[in-house]
Amino acid sequence: MTSNYTITVLGLGAMGLPMATRLASQLTVHGFDIAEPRLKLAEEAGIRTFDSAQEASKGADALLLAVRNGEQLNDVLFGETGVASVLKPGSVVILGSTVGTEAIPATVDRLAEYGVELVDAPLSGGPKRAGEGDLLIVVGASPEAREKAGPALELLASTLTVVGDKPGDGQALKTVNQLLCGIHIAAAAEAMALADALGLDQAKTLAALEAGAAGSFMLSNRGPRILEAYTENGAEVLSRLDIFVKDMGIVGKATRAAGLAAPVAAAAEQLYLLGQAQGLAAADDSAVIKVLAPAKRTA
Repeated sequence: MTSNYTITVLGLGAMGLPMATRLASQLTVHGFDIAEPRLKLAEEAGIRTFDSAQEASKGADALLLAVRNGEQLNDVLFGETGVASVLKPGSVVILGSTVGTEAIPATVDRLAEYGVELVDAPLSGGPKRAGEGDLLIVVGASPEAREKAGPALELLASTLTVVGDKPGDGQALKTVNQLLCGIHIAAAAEAMALADALGLDQAKTLAALEAGAAGSFMLSNRGPRILEAYTENGAEVLSRLDIFVKDMGIVGKATRAAGLAAPVAAAAEQLYLLGQAQGLAAADDSAVIKVLAPAKRTA
């Protein structure tokens, strides 16, 4: 264990807890979550927990954040109980979330007032891969900040890509990534809905598609969960549908700002918005098939 390196993980949810657990295998990890059951799980995994985010963040070499959007990022760092004021000068904030590029410049400037740098490091891979250190992480940060964040990033990532030397570069690449992911999930759901409408066995169809040119990571990853969408409890929630409402919204803002037409991404965004409007926001994103086909047609 690298006991002289301490990292604080704020938010011990579906992604935060497996990341914290992975980090605790070699580093000293402090954690905080507003949900008491998550704190108990963290303690069982060897993570030292605290009663507040500020207490957990004091003295840490790095702070890992997994927040939903730019507003939450600002609140966690600079809100009434924000942690920026208690961070150690010379430490780094590792932003693992997809929040878009807009929130980054102001965050960088405000952190600089405390002598803290931002490491823009949005990640992808899901809870299972997070716990195994098998994430894709794209990084935008100064060389010095990247070095300070290195012990944590190297434990979490199997693929670590440095995009550029400034925060915001990582968010830009992750926006491109999410454009593809959002489209691929929607396309997989559309394909499986068509298979059902044509009277095909969906499981056999999925296996055949995976083996051919139509295969993709998202088809293989989400396909089995798409087939569970119509069960009583639906698929296990590994990635909420409303996350792609947010992410495809970020994609839309970016394409419009660039003056770029993105009709396929826009169509996919509408499916996620419809799903949210139909009460599927907290369901797994594979439930987007229910927007296209509210019920299975075949037995």
